[in-house]
Amino acid sequence: MAAVTILPFGGNVPRIDPSAFVAPGARLIGDVELGPEASIWYNCVVRGDVNRIRIGARSNVQDGTVIHCDSPKPGEPDGHPTIIGEEVLIGHMAMVHGCTLHDRAFVGLGAIVMDGCEIESDAMLAAGAMLTPGRRIPSGQLWAGRPAKYVRDLTPDQLVGMRAGVAHYVALARAHAADLKGR
Repeated sequence: MAAVTILPFGGNVPRIDPSAFVAPGARLIGDVELGPEASIWYNCVVRGDVNRIRIGARSNVQDGTVIHCDSPKPGEPDGHPTIIGEEVLIGHMAMVHGCTLHDRAFVGLGAIVMDGCEIESDAMLAAGAMLTPGRRIPSGQLWAGRPAKYVRDLTPDQLVGMRAGVAHYVALARAHAADLKGR
C-alpha cells in the first residue's frame, strides 16, 4: 500500500490536525495546514511550495485533486495563497489554484478554480466547470461551463444536500482511518 508523503519545503512542514485524515498515496508539501476532521483522499497533491495552503475544519479534498498556489509578484505582496474554509466539498480530480473557497463552498468533480478566484459560502461550481482568474461566485449561486457562468440560484434542498455531503465525508474519513489503522 502506498504511504502518505509529507515533505518539508523551504523550512515549512505540513501541519495536520490529529483528527484529520490523509489517505495513502496523498502528498502534502511545504506550507500546508489541515484543520480538525479535514480529509485529503487518495492520490491528492497539496503543494504549498511557493505560498501557503490552508484547509479548514471538516473540509474534504476528494481523490486525485491537485491544490497549489501562486508566488507573490511585485506589487502583490501576498500573491495567491489557497485558502479553503470550513466544511468545503471539493470533488474528485478538481484543480484548485491560488484561490479562496469560503466556508461551505462546493467545487464539483473535475472542476478548475484559477488564481484570484473566490467561491463564497453556500455557492457551487459545477462538475467540469472552469472558473477563470479573478472571478467570484456569490453565495447561493450555481455556476457551470468553460468558462463558468451563472446558471441559477441553488435551492434550499441543494444547500441541505451540501451539508449532508460534509457529514458523510467526515464519517467516511473516520471509517477509512479506522480500517487502515487495523492493517
